[in-house]
Amino acid sequence: MVRAKPTALLVDLDGVLRRWDPAVPTAIESAFGLAEGALLDTAMAWHRLRPAITGEITHDEWMSSVAAALGAPDAVAKWQEYRGEVDPEVLAFIGEARASGVPVGLATNATDRLDADLDLLGLTDAFDAVVNSSVVGAHKPAKEYFAAACTALRTPPDRVLLIDDSDRVVRGARVARLLAYRWTDPADLKYLRASLVECP
Repeated sequence: MVRAKPTALLVDLDGVLRRWDPAVPTAIESAFGLAEGALLDTAMAWHRLRPAITGEITHDEWMSSVAAALGAPDAVAKWQEYRGEVDPEVLAFIGEARASGVPVGLATNATDRLDADLDLLGLTDAFDAVVNSSVVGAHKPAKEYFAAACTALRTPPDRVLLIDDSDRVVRGARVARLLAYRWTDPADLKYLRASLVECP
């Protein structure tokens, strides 16, 4: 059975649209006498991360817990000044899709700092919908998250294409009946553009 072409897109933020320079935290760790990888490893520990991306605690509370665990509040504050960079090729693809009539949603596991980050990165008007896990109260790849995302795009799951850099999220999206593509780098855009050509 041939599946219908996607008529809406969901694009992940971190790892797809937003890039992070690993040299930034490494330099901060060196300057503050922390082990390499300490900032990210501590912040991404699931018992700290999960409450932040499901809206149970604020971004500031999350970072306070990281600072307390490391005993390095100044290092964490310095790290948080860096908010990543937008990949211009991915942003252009999003603009092309929207211009062709394909609605595009941002699908991200994020905290209550997301709106401020989008403003800082110049992305406030880049999407037709923003699906923030901390607002939904469920994170990717939970079926509740994908249901909220499809509702936000007013599109049935089997017509929504998710682009994400996480194998686990891609698998979860497929279980929820979405089309899903595992992102590697901007070279993928050739295929993704072609996947939308025959959209009705």
